[in-house]
Order: sequence, then C-alpha cells, then structure tokens
Amino acid sequence: MLKEVKLEDILFLDIETVPLYPTYSDMPEELKQFWDKKASFLAKENEEAQSIFNRSGIYAEFGKIICISAGFIVQKEGTKYFRVKSFYGDDEKALLSGFAVMLNRFGAKPKANLCAHNGKEFDFPYISRRMLINGIEIPEFLDVAGKKPWEVKFLDTMELWKFGDYKSYTSLNLLANIFGIPSPKDDIDGSQVADVYYNQKDVERIVKYCEKDALTVAQIFLRYKNEPIIDPEKIERVIE
Repeated sequence: MLKEVKLEDILFLDIETVPLYPTYSDMPEELKQFWDKKASFLAKENEEAQSIFNRSGIYAEFGKIICISAGFIVQKEGTKYFRVKSFYGDDEKALLSGFAVMLNRFGAKPKANLCAHNGKEFDFPYISRRMLINGIEIPEFLDVAGKKPWEVKFLDTMELWKFGDYKSYTSLNLLANIFGIPSPKDDIDGSQVADVYYNQKDVERIVKYCEKDALTVAQIFLRYKNEPIIDPEKIERVIE
C-alpha cells in the first residue's frame, strides 16, 4: 500500500497540548468537578485529581492546542527537503483557523493524506474536537463522520508499525532510535511542555520541539518505504 502513496501527497503533522488552566486551583469550580470525576477513573492508588492535573492536557475537554506543526516533503534536484509551517500561540482559535485554511487547501489534492504518529487516536480527533469547541468549521479532510474506511485519508506511523498487532504502544522516540533517526526529544519531551508554556513562557522552544516531531514522523515514514531519510539541515520553515 505504501508504495502507492506519493510523498508529495502527504501532510505530516504533530500537535502540542497543555491543560486549559495553569494549575488545578485555577479551574472554574464546575469544570473542576468534571475533572475530579474523570480523574477518579485515571488515578492510581494514592493519587488525587489535583496530583494528576498535568494529564488533563491530553483530553480535548480539559486541554487546548498551543502548536500545530505541519509539513511536507519536496524534492529539488534529487535532494529531499522538509517544508514545515507552524501555527502556534495563546489564541487557540486563531491558530486552528489558520491550520484549517492550510488543510482545506492541501485536502483539495485528489490523493492527499494526513500522517501523524498515533494520529488516529490523538492528533486528528483532538484537533477536530477543539475546532468544534472554538466554533470553527471542521475541514472536510478531518470530518470522517459517515465515511467508509477507505474514504478516510489518514496515515498513522504507529498503526503501520503494528502490522495488525494491537497489543502495544510504540513511541515516536523509540522508532526514531531503532531506525537511526536523530531524536526529536533532545531538548524537551511532552511531559515538560506545560511547564515550558505556563512557567517559562517560552512558546518558541515548544514550536521547535513540535517541528522536530513532525519531521521525525516524515523520517519514519520514509524508512517504512525503504527510502533514505532527510538531512536534518534540509528543513525549510515557512514563516508568513
């Protein structure tokens, strides 16, 4: 199947999310009650809703997106480049609106595909849910309700690695390691994003991390196709 997918028809992406509020005590009382109920199913022994508040960012009802990095592979004179654009900042509605414009444009391609690591379980539905919450029309590319499986143009590097095995989760960093791809976690990892955002207020650092993840997804996909990876120096950042 992968042999039939052209690299120029794939948009690779990654998102970074954080809790809606800096701390548990900052949550409105009504939302806090919902989190307490959710946390009761997530917490291990001796854990409380407040102590696992940092996990709330991975749930679209309690978190928000602060960065989406999306890129595609282009070839120039036989050399592969990764062209990436990031939508980021405190205004989630603005960044989602900007990404929706890009996605509608890219999705107009007849054989366009979206690709992310664990995208089917996390990135794609999270983006869709947050768009609805922010009153943004979901791009047709993401609106999979009622579509037949073969009509959904999602590629997932984690799912592809399973080869039908549903027993385990394989991280992006582990796959990068075994395929000899530079680690995207050489500065921060997902568990540190909320602290960098709320306490260090360094969103640019998060953007760089997000872009590395998006590139790593593309690199892993190239290895799945038995093609050489992209030189990390061959990255073109689109700034508009």
